[in-house]
Amino acid sequence: MAINDDVKLGNRVKIFHPHLVNLYGCAIDDETKIGSFVEIQKNVVVGTRCKISSHTFICEGVILEAEVFVGHGVMFTNDLYPQATNEDGSLQTENDWCVVKTLVKCGASIGSNATILAGVTIGKKAIVGAGAVVTHDVPDYTIVAGVPARVINDVRECKQMQQISRSLNS
Repeated sequence: MAINDDVKLGNRVKIFHPHLVNLYGCAIDDETKIGSFVEIQKNVVVGTRCKISSHTFICEGVILEAEVFVGHGVMFTNDLYPQATNEDGSLQTENDWCVVKTLVKCGASIGSNATILAGVTIGKKAIVGAGAVVTHDVPDYTIVAGVPARVINDVRECKQMQQISRSLNS
């Protein structure tokens, strides 16, 4: 495991166990925290003040905007139809497929062990439940959970209910 020389690290990036991560060809912006056993591949962009928990895999083509939380063991994909070989039986190389990009917008949170399929956008402040498999775009402020992930609530409604509950209990 290693942090390659081609990695662009911003100011005050915290990598908890640098010898237990694999980072190459990516850009990590200021004040981001990265846990152990994380792999971040080339052409990934990680925004300011993100938190990436241990055992997470972020593949080429993923963009995390600022303040994104990624739980433990989250897996991103970048190929909708992965194959090992071509029609002629030869092993595929980078030249044989196209990276499908994925975007996670500002302030979104992805729960532990979620899987994010290639090509989706996870909206601003959206929450993906633990273990969910995200197969379609998640709108801003939406909470999704399940396999496949389905809308279960709105972040703003939950916050309003929390505020009401706190005021009743004080």
